[in-house]
Amino acid sequence: MLYVSTRGGAKPQPFTAVLFEGLAPDGGLFLPEEFPRLSPAELAAMRSMSYRELAFAILAKFADDIPAGDLKRLIDKTYTKEIFGGDDITPVKKLDSGLFLLGLSNGPSLAFKDIALQLIGNLLEHVLEKHGKRLNVVGATSGDTGPSAEYALRGKKNVQVFMLSPEGRMSPFQAAQMYSLQDANIFNIAVRGVFDDCQDVVKAISGDFAFKARHRIGAVNSINWARVAAQVVYYFKACFAVGGEASFAVPSGNFGNVYAGHVARSMGLPIRKLIVATNENDVLDEFFRTGRYRVRKAAEVKATSSPSMDISKSSNFERYAYDLVGGDGAKLRAIWEGLDREGTLDLSGTGYFRRVAATRFVSGSSTHADRLATIRRVWKDYGAMIDPHTADGVKVGLEHREEGVPLVCMETAQSTKFSKTIREAIGREPSRPAGFENLEKLPQRFEVMDADVGQVKHYIATATSRSV
Repeated sequence: MLYVSTRGGAKPQPFTAVLFEGLAPDGGLFLPEEFPRLSPAELAAMRSMSYRELAFAILAKFADDIPAGDLKRLIDKTYTKEIFGGDDITPVKKLDSGLFLLGLSNGPSLAFKDIALQLIGNLLEHVLEKHGKRLNVVGATSGDTGPSAEYALRGKKNVQVFMLSPEGRMSPFQAAQMYSLQDANIFNIAVRGVFDDCQDVVKAISGDFAFKARHRIGAVNSINWARVAAQVVYYFKACFAVGGEASFAVPSGNFGNVYAGHVARSMGLPIRKLIVATNENDVLDEFFRTGRYRVRKAAEVKATSSPSMDISKSSNFERYAYDLVGGDGAKLRAIWEGLDREGTLDLSGTGYFRRVAATRFVSGSSTHADRLATIRRVWKDYGAMIDPHTADGVKVGLEHREEGVPLVCMETAQSTKFSKTIREAIGREPSRPAGFENLEKLPQRFEVMDADVGQVKHYIATATSRSV
């Protein structure tokens, strides 16, 4: 399988070439030339597979330039009881008749992004060691990608991590997860600004191809295709667990998690609806309701109690837009250049927006008051303690629930990462997993910088020169 750019200007590449990449050379995002389609017989055979077997069956189609034995070994090394707390990896919990919670937060950083990033950490180490290369991963986080990436890559051979996060915008637990790491290959940069500022710096670095080549820059943010591919697996797992066709409610910030569901459905999985749940930063909800995609300025991005979704520029949305324009990279390039200039993409009244209905995406938004009410309700009715992002998903998912169609709500993180909101909602402290009891009291190591591309580049260049 070969990968092309959403903007049509990059040479097709195999999986291991795009494994290290964020942006393609033309500024677009990599995705497969076409999605593999599964036959009814293949789908039937998958129903009885374990998580590891299912991951291999699906990922072998996307990563066919990795020898099958190597890929299987890396998958088996990743998805273990020791790392994810059980062999089920992503357990499905029944809350009510037709209502389910997909457990995605049992990994080392207590967030759904562990599912993909633990695998990517092992893939990167394998490919780098095999080819005798080094890599400097540069990423941005609104709260969960950073800890998941750093826990996946800490101590890995031939890899250094430079993670940008918005200063003062994460929960204290999220910040401490990253800043308390003392591993020599981990570098944290707290940026004076919002997540979009961090993401813009990372994209600017990725777009400077001379700097990128000189300092061997790679990416593990949600724009990395391998992240999306790994997340496809748990949609299959959940559909099989609930018995067939289902709708999924997905808390959405950078659009990677819900886009993985779009990929799964394109492969033949019977997904009824993909329900996009946003918080007060509702750029995605606005698009799916009106056809108008309006990027907010930094001052307009609200600090909310579901901070990992405080995003106004959803990077993976470009991959979905590529499908809306029929896979025409030239058309999408023209559209995206207009978005970059004006900050607004208006597809209302066009044939492109009319195609949204065929993809069966729907959306809604949630507020702080909604979050509290949903956390309280799920705790009272089902004895399940959910985090604020998951609450956004449950609230919006229930608004779009259909009679007779199972609704699977995607868990984002463990509630202990957001104890302040949990206390406000139900008046009690969430329990902490072993090893995290005094996390916020540990010594922290990070650098504070402006959202200045030159300053961040200088820091990376200095750190990488010392490591050579």
